[in-house]
Amino acid sequence: MSFQAPKGTFDWLPPQSDRILAVRETLVEAVRRAGYGYIETPTFEDTDLFKRGVGESTDVVTKEMYTFEDKGGRSITLRPEGTASVVRAVLQHSLQNAGQLPVKLWYSGSQYRYERAQKGRYRHFWQVGAEALGAEDPALDAELILLAWQGFAAVGLKRVTLLLNSLGDKNCRPAYRAALVEFLRKLDLDEATRARIEINPLRVLDDKRPDVQAKLAGAPLAVDHLCEACKAYHEEVRALLTALGVPFTDDPKLVRGLDYYTRTAFEFVHDGLGAQASVGGGGRYDGLSEQIGGPSLPSVGWALGVDRTFLAMEAEGLLDDLTSQRVEVYGVPLGEDARRRLFLLVNELRQAGVSADMAFGGKGVKAAMKGADRSGARFALILGERDLAAEAVQLKDLTTGDQTEVPLAQVVEVLKGKLQ
Repeated sequence: MSFQAPKGTFDWLPPQSDRILAVRETLVEAVRRAGYGYIETPTFEDTDLFKRGVGESTDVVTKEMYTFEDKGGRSITLRPEGTASVVRAVLQHSLQNAGQLPVKLWYSGSQYRYERAQKGRYRHFWQVGAEALGAEDPALDAELILLAWQGFAAVGLKRVTLLLNSLGDKNCRPAYRAALVEFLRKLDLDEATRARIEINPLRVLDDKRPDVQAKLAGAPLAVDHLCEACKAYHEEVRALLTALGVPFTDDPKLVRGLDYYTRTAFEFVHDGLGAQASVGGGGRYDGLSEQIGGPSLPSVGWALGVDRTFLAMEAEGLLDDLTSQRVEVYGVPLGEDARRRLFLLVNELRQAGVSADMAFGGKGVKAAMKGADRSGARFALILGERDLAAEAVQLKDLTTGDQTEVPLAQVVEVLKGKLQ
């Protein structure tokens, strides 16, 4: 029997896996410079965390979660998104009481949703995220949007568009909700969609079906129902982004797919991904902490799709610029005595901070040199019986083809100098 990865999942393999790691690290580089600390949460959580946090009316909860009963009879769900888990962890460990607010955190990990598998939409996908918890400040919203924008710029993407909207808050959203429900009830919609109107009408606006979108053309917009406080907040976010030089497009129809968003909502889209255009997004979620049993903790954050970003980079022809180098130095031994000595030398290089590998399995020189080329190493160390007698090794620059003899006692020092 031959096993394969489950439908809608994928394996990252070298050299692509080296590139995807580089993308992930680059996306969060600006976040780390801004003082965000790393958090890691379990891959699975109590199902009620997502029901209460993400929203029982969302497609994520009603259709897409991987939920099962564990051996203790508890309902467990593989995490479909990262924010609810981060807020749960902050509350459980009382981080909001441990020091200065906001609590700034970033994460990286796999999420799981049972979706129709297609390119750019997987059932297992990788995200990086950043969250700032415990402060209601438009500058914090602008900071996080800027950090995401800088992440996309750092990987070289030029065709990303930032969409921006405000969803209002608990003071002004009820009036908007009432106007929206009144409008939606008059439309000819299927039974499931009509049921959604009564639970959370904003979810109807997020329906991607073209026939439904056509009927929604004249729907009331959240920005037309904002209270004065939300208007002022939104205008300050817009002004700060303009001052920072972050271009954005106002999208009054933008509705994020999770129930916890309030006020600022944003999405990053790329024109090279077809229907699955989103490469990331987020917003403010001031009521999420209270929804899952915690105190008031106004917060804002985002998640960026690493695999989606990778596809966007592919669309822009940027992947060739990513290094696939596994090691800097590759050893090629000729003979058993040389193999023993080179094995020790490779270890010396690693101890000195130089990434190194060598040919294993008794390969001949031709096969070993092929291994050196495939490794992406810049230098090869070729050691034969004559070299051992001379207490030297042949150092070959795999970029230029130049080859020089270097005393064994000086190899580490010489290579460190060349690599610097």
